[in-house]
Amino acid sequence: MSEKFELPFKNPTIPTTLTPDTRIRFHCYPGITCFNACCRQADVTLTPYDILRLKRRLGLSSSAFLEKYAVPFQIDQDGLPGVKLKTNDAGTCLQLNGDAGCGVYPDRPSVCRYYPLALLALREKDSAEAKEQYTLVKEEHCQGHAEDREIRIDDYRAEQSCEDYDEHNREWYQLILKKKSAGPTVGRPPQTSLQLFFMASYDLDTFRRFVLSDNFSANYVLAQGLRTELEGNDIALLRFAYRFLRQVLFGERTIAEVANAWEKRVEQRAALWRAAVDAEKALRQKAEDEKYSDCADEPYCGDR
Repeated sequence: MSEKFELPFKNPTIPTTLTPDTRIRFHCYPGITCFNACCRQADVTLTPYDILRLKRRLGLSSSAFLEKYAVPFQIDQDGLPGVKLKTNDAGTCLQLNGDAGCGVYPDRPSVCRYYPLALLALREKDSAEAKEQYTLVKEEHCQGHAEDREIRIDDYRAEQSCEDYDEHNREWYQLILKKKSAGPTVGRPPQTSLQLFFMASYDLDTFRRFVLSDNFSANYVLAQGLRTELEGNDIALLRFAYRFLRQVLFGERTIAEVANAWEKRVEQRAALWRAAVDAEKALRQKAEDEKYSDCADEPYCGDR
């Protein structure tokens, strides 16, 4: 029996899977009667590489892109964060440029490239590797299925330049599949882990500042050559983010830690806790002192 995880969006049904050699009947082009109809009913889940391409295309930082053009949602019951493209109140994608079509077409997200296909990652029981397969999505508004053209799925993927996106998202898909497949043995990640997942997956510019910070260097070994590469190479940074997430989510030691860094963190947290406790005691004592300051010279002041 296979465990199934639908990518890049969730679907409550278990669809019939197709292989790269399966031939589908489909053609979408300017002039087809339903042109842009899918953009007016947009439900587009974004991957890390989608956001990297889109924020470059729009000349924005990742933080600015997320604020202006994305909305968060939960991928699973444990609160793992996901991101969708923002739409207007009618459900139209904000990147739709009227009758001209998609305003970011050369950098359109994976979901848009694959349509009307959905990418699936399936992992056989007791297998460490996931196998990619596909399912066909048919919606009433789409007339592309009635067009007189048959094409192999692999050829369609090449036509839509999907492989570049798959290459840079594949490891992220595997992370989510592993998280889902692990079930209750891993448990709900703590809030800090969920925040780190969001930053490393989607807010790459903030993740870069985090990785290059003194605090990160105090805890993790980062060779100078790698540090230099991460400063200016988004793809290298994305790959490093996946390594970091394996460590955060599953405890895999993908990044070497500074000797005794964990012990130092424990000591620092203990010192901060003691300081917080002492400060709280001081505040309570001050409040008690102030309670009686106005009547300190009067008898039986405390009984009032």
